[in-house]
Amino acid sequence: MKLNLLKITAFLLQASFVFISQNSLCQDGTIYPLETPKEPNAILLGTGGVENQPSSETWFKQWGDPMARNITTATLTPFLPDPEKANGAAVLVAPGGGYRWLSLGNEGWEVAEALAKQGIAAFVLKYRLHPTPETLEDFTQWMNRPRTAPNPTDEEKDKASPRGAFQLDLSNQLEDAEAAYAMMISRAKEWGIDTSRIGMIGFSAGAGLTMHSTLNSKSMKLAFIGPIYGGMGPVEVPADAPPMFNVIATDDFLFKGQFGVIDSWYKAGIPVEFHLYQNGGHGFGLGNPNRTSNRWFEAFTHWLTVNGFLE
Repeated sequence: MKLNLLKITAFLLQASFVFISQNSLCQDGTIYPLETPKEPNAILLGTGGVENQPSSETWFKQWGDPMARNITTATLTPFLPDPEKANGAAVLVAPGGGYRWLSLGNEGWEVAEALAKQGIAAFVLKYRLHPTPETLEDFTQWMNRPRTAPNPTDEEKDKASPRGAFQLDLSNQLEDAEAAYAMMISRAKEWGIDTSRIGMIGFSAGAGLTMHSTLNSKSMKLAFIGPIYGGMGPVEVPADAPPMFNVIATDDFLFKGQFGVIDSWYKAGIPVEFHLYQNGGHGFGLGNPNRTSNRWFEAFTHWLTVNGFLE
């Protein structure tokens, strides 16, 4: 009897060690290979490929989050609410990743699921990306390369792009966003969408794409936008720009003490709500443990309600 108990105890300890080890592998900052997940609901947007792309789409995991890089084919994945809870509002969700990879779990699927629970039809945009090294080893070295750029001057801060440090050609990404919006319009009846209440939110580079779409698209008529921890530099606001909900934390490297985009919206006389959180860092998605920024999603849905977007 004692021998059997010892064997059982040893087995449980070993199983616990394996579970903890695997969980730790998922939660640290190391980059791990990941098998390409199935995306059965992803819809091709038909916007073309990417020039000079060295390899096909590949996936990896970092901080427990599934991420994709070298994306050459854009897709849109719907997350539709329970018809009994659906309120007609819709949100296009743009994950971030410096336009080099996409944090599809943390800043895409999880956010879309949370929106759907609130009765909002959500659509995750997997947009095309700029190329990264072909092998995971070379990509890891590229990710871990030293950053030696000097700190920006006050003048440079004032002139900084709302896209932050990512001064890249966004023509492919804008085309993907426009195609996604057009599909949401064309299938609005099927998906239960009120076309006058389609908004867009994005995270980090996705916030940059949200802002870029707002400032430059001729075809997208967004009802509201939500740039989440994006660049904060001033912009020229179009006369028909939508209301904006903006979130960033003071310990985010993109903050830099700037309020330019908020000031631009305010001076243009367009509704703007801004949440500057004490902590949260960058890339917190719906939230990280013990951070003040964890309540932003609740504030966002309250903002949507007060402004009549969820009627």
